[in-house]
Amino acid sequence: MNWQLLPQFAVTGLLAGGPLALTALGLVLIFKSTYIFNFAQGQLLLLGALFTWWFAVEVGTPLWLAILLAILLSALIGLLIERLALRPMTGQPLLSIILMTLGLSQVLHGLALLLFGGVQRNFPQIFSAANPYRLTTPFIYNEKPIVIILKQNLAWSFVIAILGVLVIGAFFRYTSTGLAMRGASEDHELAQSIGLRIRRIFGISWALAAVVATMGGVLLATSSGLDLSLSVVVLAAFPVVLLGGLESIPGTIVGGLLIGLSQGIVSASKVPLIRNMSEIMPYVVLLIVLLIRPEGLFGQRRIERI
Repeated sequence: MNWQLLPQFAVTGLLAGGPLALTALGLVLIFKSTYIFNFAQGQLLLLGALFTWWFAVEVGTPLWLAILLAILLSALIGLLIERLALRPMTGQPLLSIILMTLGLSQVLHGLALLLFGGVQRNFPQIFSAANPYRLTTPFIYNEKPIVIILKQNLAWSFVIAILGVLVIGAFFRYTSTGLAMRGASEDHELAQSIGLRIRRIFGISWALAAVVATMGGVLLATSSGLDLSLSVVVLAAFPVVLLGGLESIPGTIVGGLLIGLSQGIVSASKVPLIRNMSEIMPYVVLLIVLLIRPEGLFGQRRIERI
């Protein structure tokens, strides 16, 4: 282990876990309200980032307005997906609906390729890259304190992502719409019997998931650039969701931080074989946790009576 670089990689990994938690939040929103695991979330993230780039660069709007317009357009797409693709699947087996989202992911990916092409683009800078933050740690190496250097986009992306997760968590906990979405996920027929409008709730869930995906896509594109491979980041969000618990919003924060920290620590290794394992560390951590706690760290244990 490179002990001098370990604090740097660990903190960088923790901060990278923030946008990862926000990406995983979109998956939790759909599952929490509809009990469907959405395999098209990565493509919604990609389209949201591409819409922002198009409004900011091609149309020439201010970046804040481009983000707002992209959020509105993504919410509309989320509503259309629920209305045109998933609502006709009501009453069908759960596996069929999940496979529908898998097919939908390919359709959205093809749509992104058709509209924007496959070239990599420079995403507009939201945060300054010139003046990184410097943190002096209490750790000493070669009689000198270890200094951690943090890029502004990494630090602020983490702050915005965590605030986004907390705001959505408060929405589910303290608003009537959020409580109705939670109730609908427990039992659709029972929720309808007490007057909840299930179709409206499903539409709101998909629109909100698309908005969260756009926010995550913008934060990720500021640091890694923008191309069609951006949708692959959702593969790391799957372990975050399963690690924290499929229905737990706080679990996305803990899961994202744990996954990011594990990747950062492994990247600090001097052994090339171990260092190259950073891509598969989310799944290694996931396997270890699920062996101990199959429902995830904050998942609910369900007892079904026969």
